[in-house]
Amino acid sequence: MNYTIGQVAKLNNLTISQLRYYDKQGLLPFLKRTESGDRIFDKDSLKLIEMILCLKNTGMPIKKIKQFVDWTMRGEETLNQRLDLMKQQEENVLQQIKETEENLKKIQRKIAKYEFEIQK
Repeated sequence: MNYTIGQVAKLNNLTISQLRYYDKQGLLPFLKRTESGDRIFDKDSLKLIEMILCLKNTGMPIKKIKQFVDWTMRGEETLNQRLDLMKQQEENVLQQIKETEENLKKIQRKIAKYEFEIQK
């Protein structure tokens, strides 16, 4: 099944402009086009877009995401590079989680303090 850019935008909570931007940045070289130039999204492209968004949402810069996509397009010969990139991103995400948990604890202490003060 094929999807339009509008359908893909809606499925991923994106705007059409965002998808066009990602395409212009070279993140969507796997897309096919109709004779009139409209982008065609299939099931495989949806999976890759999902991964691109995961990497973006976890703070990976567009330049590194493009490298990942380029390696993916080259196939199995780049598995080691992709594995290294994913391990590096895993470390980054674990650090983000640690920092978020520390910030959550600070917020919870402040809430407890305010609730205590209000109860007096």
